[in-house]
Amino acid sequence: MSDQPTGDAPGRYGDAPVTTLAGPPAHRAPDPVRQALLDVRHEVAKAVVGQEATVTGMLIALLSRGHVLLEGVPGVAKTLLVRALSAALSLDTKRVQFTPDLMPGDVTGSLVYDAANSDFSFREGPVFTNMLLADEINRTPPKTQASLLEAMEERQVSVDGVSRPLPVPFMVAATQNPVEYEGTYPLPEAQLDRFLLKLTMPLPDRAAEIEVIRRHASGFDPRDLAAAGIRPVAGADELERARRAVANVAVAPEVMGYIVDLVRATRSAPSFQLGVSPRGATALLNASRAWAWLSGRQFVTPDDVKALALPCLRHRVALRPEALMDGVQADDVLASILTSVPVPR
Repeated sequence: MSDQPTGDAPGRYGDAPVTTLAGPPAHRAPDPVRQALLDVRHEVAKAVVGQEATVTGMLIALLSRGHVLLEGVPGVAKTLLVRALSAALSLDTKRVQFTPDLMPGDVTGSLVYDAANSDFSFREGPVFTNMLLADEINRTPPKTQASLLEAMEERQVSVDGVSRPLPVPFMVAATQNPVEYEGTYPLPEAQLDRFLLKLTMPLPDRAAEIEVIRRHASGFDPRDLAAAGIRPVAGADELERARRAVANVAVAPEVMGYIVDLVRATRSAPSFQLGVSPRGATALLNASRAWAWLSGRQFVTPDDVKALALPCLRHRVALRPEALMDGVQADDVLASILTSVPVPR
């Protein structure tokens, strides 16, 4: 999604026309809750330069009760973006650095013996927060990666037969480095499918990078968000009201059929050995609804579906070995599908 151009006009991704998520919404309705969510992007921009599309994607995930996989090389402000977003939304956030020796209990929490009471008590792990930053999630073994599955899907943690609910709202923002494969454990398809969106964070263009340098030269400290001027402009209450409004966004049968046709086309694409499951179709529906609401509309259009197709589907497909050898990218195949599947009028 971050590969798309900024601005109001439709952009192009490969051969597929898509609508940008980086620019201002197409329609502005006098809705204070929507405006509060849109103001979050302005607050985050005080600390993060040139990642407007990624910020919008994070908001869409929050509105859709989903999780996000952030992919980008080190130094593109993945951690700063999550911290700035949580500060603008007045949400609690915790960070876990995933390492090869990290254990599941280090994430979810564990039972600890209390000598004073001669009994075991549960000590909450960092997953008990509103926004969990799972930094470099592919650097920890599958056993620890899997410890997040129940939290992501059921919004609870079960230890010793007792299920403990997580705070509301709850979102996992996991990061991974796309260029380092030594000593990493790629996420299995079952866990990738739990992420609503996979957002790519590119290197900034020249103008944005100059602005980053200028801010640091002026004394910007990424560890002090208050000094950067970030203030909470929305909170859990506004987010819950926005989620209820998103649930009321209408989806025409023709648009539902379009979503299903796109998903089914991935299953017959020659370059894919694994297509998108029905869970992916539901994710695309929910994300499109959230983007339509942020854009000031009470109905989903095919352009909304196109805008979210790549971030919703790119991590739910698997390329055939021969396609990988030819240098084919999943986004290229999805872009081709977007041009070939008929759009409802």
